[in-house]
Amino acid sequence: MYNTDNCYYAQVPQNETDWRKVASEFSTQWNFPNCIGSLDGKHVHILPPPRSGSLYYNYKHFNSIALMALVDACYRFMYVDIGSCGRISDGGVFNSCSLSDALENNRLSIPAACNLPQADIIAPYVIVADDAFALRTHVIKPFSARNLSHDQRIFNYRLSRARRVVENAFGIMCSRFRVYGKAIPLAPEKVQTIILATCCLHNFLLRNPLAAARYLPDDVYPTSDLQGMSKQTTHRASDEAMSVRDRYCRYFCSDVGKVAWQEKAIM
Repeated sequence: MYNTDNCYYAQVPQNETDWRKVASEFSTQWNFPNCIGSLDGKHVHILPPPRSGSLYYNYKHFNSIALMALVDACYRFMYVDIGSCGRISDGGVFNSCSLSDALENNRLSIPAACNLPQADIIAPYVIVADDAFALRTHVIKPFSARNLSHDQRIFNYRLSRARRVVENAFGIMCSRFRVYGKAIPLAPEKVQTIILATCCLHNFLLRNPLAAARYLPDDVYPTSDLQGMSKQTTHRASDEAMSVRDRYCRYFCSDVGKVAWQEKAIM
C-alpha cells in the first residue's frame, strides 16, 4: 500500500493468521509473547526548503522529517509513515497516522486477547514502544516512574529486548544506505521518496536468505545515523491500558514466563 500525502508504505498483516505468525516470531526470537510489532520514530536530516521557517526544526536543533516505522521480529518494515515535520513528537506522528486510526477503530483483524503461554493470564496482542508513546490497550511501553520495583525492572528489560528490533532495523538500513549519513539536500517530497525506496529495498533484500546474508552487516546491531524523536506530553493512561501492562509484568516474573538470564540483566 502506498499513499502520496504523508507517504506511507504498508505490508501490514491482513488477517489473524498473519498476525499470529508475527507474534510467534517475536515470542521465539525475543521472548515476548503476543507481540505484533516494534514501533519507533526517527528524524531524517534534511536541508530546509526556502521560507519554511521553523517548520522542520526539531528539538535536537536541526531540520528533519519524521520516519515512523512498525517492524516485525526479523527487522522487516511492516508499516512506515514518512513526511511529518521534525518538530512533531513520536506520539504526535503516531496519533495522526493511518495505523493509529486503524488500531483505534479495530480495522486490522488483530486476534482477540488470549492466554499467555502456559499461564492463566489473558492479555491482548500488543505493539511494543518506548516512553515517547502513549500507553494504550494495544500499545505497551516501559514503566517510567522513579524507584521502580523489581518486577517493573524485569518488565522494562523484557520489553526493551523486543523493542530494540526497530532500532536494529533503522541501524541496518542506515549502515547500507549512506544517504542517511548527512543532511539530504532535496525538497521534502523527494526525501520522502528516497526514504520509502530504501525501506522497500531493505525489505526486499531481507526476503531472500542469500541476499540477506550479504545485506546484514557483520555487526547485526549497528548504530543508526538517525536521531530519536521527542517525547509526547500525554494524559493519564486508561485503567485498561495500565491493566494490560501489569498483566505482562506479572507474567514475565512468573515461573512460566521468566527467562533464565533476566535477573542478571537488571543487576
